[in-house]
Amino acid sequence: QVQLVESGGGLVQPGGSLKLSCAASGNILSINAMGWCRQAPGNQRELVAVITSGGSTEYADSLKGRFTISKDNAKNMVFLQMNSLKPEDTAVYYCNAEGQYVRGALPLPFGSWGRGTQVTVSS
Repeated sequence: QVQLVESGGGLVQPGGSLKLSCAASGNILSINAMGWCRQAPGNQRELVAVITSGGSTEYADSLKGRFTISKDNAKNMVFLQMNSLKPEDTAVYYCNAEGQYVRGALPLPFGSWGRGTQVTVSS
């Protein structure tokens, strides 16, 4: 299977910045898209941003202009640069990816999630 591991979360003051990273590992054949979602206490998980293999991006409307998603294809990594952070951005941020991996000699589809990284915005 394919594993995703996030890093870069932490405590930051309002107006500050953080950069999250997510690394995918396993017998990956190709990745169609990688992205970030977040879940605050008591709320449903919501889309933050997605980036496709071709570089197309999509953001939650409320986050456009503050968050930037990028990727490193060679390292199977995705990043989320978060600027001008607000207390309402506090949440667990999850990385996700979909694509194909190899099991034995077979290419199979995968869809994986990381365990999440906590981002807390507070003074």
